[in-house]
Amino acid sequence: MGERAEGEIEKGRRGKGRPAVFLDRDGTIIRQVELLHKPSQINIFPLAARAIKLFNKLGYLVVVVTNQPVVARGMIGPKEVDHIHAVLIDRLGKRGAKIDAVYYCPHHPLANIEKYRTVCKCRKPAPGMLLRAAKEHGIDLKKSFLIGDSTQDVLAGNRAKVRIILVRTGHGGKDPWQHEGKPDFIVRNLGGAAKIIKQLTSWEK
Repeated sequence: MGERAEGEIEKGRRGKGRPAVFLDRDGTIIRQVELLHKPSQINIFPLAARAIKLFNKLGYLVVVVTNQPVVARGMIGPKEVDHIHAVLIDRLGKRGAKIDAVYYCPHHPLANIEKYRTVCKCRKPAPGMLLRAAKEHGIDLKKSFLIGDSTQDVLAGNRAKVRIILVRTGHGGKDPWQHEGKPDFIVRNLGGAAKIIKQLTSWEK
């Protein structure tokens, strides 16, 4: 997981024991597009920026963790993925929402590109991206959340021992690969997830 292709493009803030909100990208922050490979396909959900602003205000690091098989397929390379994420970060930033870091996995067991053809530790439902982010940013996983729309996200969160919120946008937990996993909460969208995290944060202070 050492190469840049696995994707931290913005180091963000560091701090020992900080909580984080890990966000899936496609179907959670932006509308699901089959094999998104260019910035013009980015369509941010209406409540996404507001939710991320709330996470920022509550003191959570906001870390995107996303599988990107478009790299394994050879559709685009790491530079293009970085550019897509830079555009997303910029567009959210203009709405007052800060993404602290982005991690992505370029691997796939059946990749067209040989160097990405592997069973890795970072492709969700493996927890590698979350564990790497925790190590590099001093994140306390027990105080953290993962929000996603697929059973890949849910199982990755279970394995990383974070609290999991499944959103009904995107796949809504009905993804074709179907992994065993149990979310802590199920909500309509990222706005609903933000309400839960705000409530739990106020209770735990």
